[in-house]
Formats: sequence, C-alpha cells, structure tokens
Amino acid sequence: MAAGSRAYRFAKRGLDLTLAGGGLAVLAVPLVLVALLVRWKLGAPVLFRQERAGRNGRPFQILKFRSMTDQLGVDGALLSDAQRLTPFGAWLRSTSIDELPSLLNILRGDLSIVGPRPLFMRYIPRYTLEQARRLEVSPGLTGWAQARGRNSLSWNEKFRLDVWYVDHRSFMLDLGIIAATALQVLRREGISALGDATMPEFMGNDQV
Repeated sequence: MAAGSRAYRFAKRGLDLTLAGGGLAVLAVPLVLVALLVRWKLGAPVLFRQERAGRNGRPFQILKFRSMTDQLGVDGALLSDAQRLTPFGAWLRSTSIDELPSLLNILRGDLSIVGPRPLFMRYIPRYTLEQARRLEVSPGLTGWAQARGRNSLSWNEKFRLDVWYVDHRSFMLDLGIIAATALQVLRREGISALGDATMPEFMGNDQV
C-alpha cells in the first residue's frame, strides 16, 4: 500500500480504531485504578490536558494521566519539570502508562497510533521548512523517532526521523514501529534526555 493512498489510509485508520478501542476495553479496570492512584498521590485533575499541534498544525487537546504536581516557586511561577516530577509520576512516564488516556485522542481522530509525536503549537514558527513537513501527517502516540531512541535523541535527530517517516510511511513500517516501541517501553529506554527530567524545550535550530 503506497503512502497516502486510500488503501493505506483505510488500513491505518482501521488499525488505530482496533488498537485504541481494544486497548481501552481491555484496560478499563486498570485505567480506573491508575486514575484513583493519580488522584490520591497527585491530586486533581487526574487527566492532564495540553494543546498540541495536529496534522497541518491544527491544534487539539492531548489527554494524559497527570504526572507532576502544580508546585510553585517563591516567585509564583511553576517549578521546573524535575522539581515537580514525583517518583510516582516518574514511574508513570517510564512505563508510558501516563500516555494511555491518549487512546481517546486516537478514537477522536486527533492522533494516530503511529506518526510524529505531537509537539507544542509554539514550536511551529521555529521549524525549518523541512522540519515543518512533520505536520503533513497525523501525529502519533508513537513514531519512528520513538522507536529509534525516544528522548535520548537530539531535536535535530528526531525531526530528521519524523520527516523520513513522512516520506517512507507504510502499513508494514507502522507495524514495525509499534513492535519496536513495545520493546523500548519494556526496557524503559530513552525516557528522558541526558541531564533533563523530560526533554528540553525546542528553541530553534540555533540551539539544537
């Protein structure tokens, strides 16, 4: 199936609905238990909502389990990610359990199972024309960059892999990325960038 063909789009959407719908059905009870733990350990709200860039830069609200506190510094501003990330939140991230509510985004069509990871809207003006090509397809819960190293990669490496995926995407590649991502999660590899609790902000190509 050629990338962008009707057959590929149909198969990809079918895979999205099957995996996301099946995942939510099978994991319904564990998801409720995780939600209760998040409420107990981190407080409300249980779900973290944040605006991200979808296909063609269209904004949408991504859903995740909350993994950080809302702790403020003496200046009234939020503390850094490292300071607000609790051991429980770090565990949620290392196992990718915090990502499971995003299955709802997949059912709604905001996300696909596989595609470039959805990033902040404010990053869009900072992309080069080549990097902006990552917005030509729907973002994904996982992607080629995640399968190749997740947050251990630099921004330049991630964007290069994202654009490669746009040009080479296929149903078989998507299946391979899903399998490789599962191994990454089981091994808990590439969870954060070196020296950072998550991933440093992308400030533009002079700083990657």
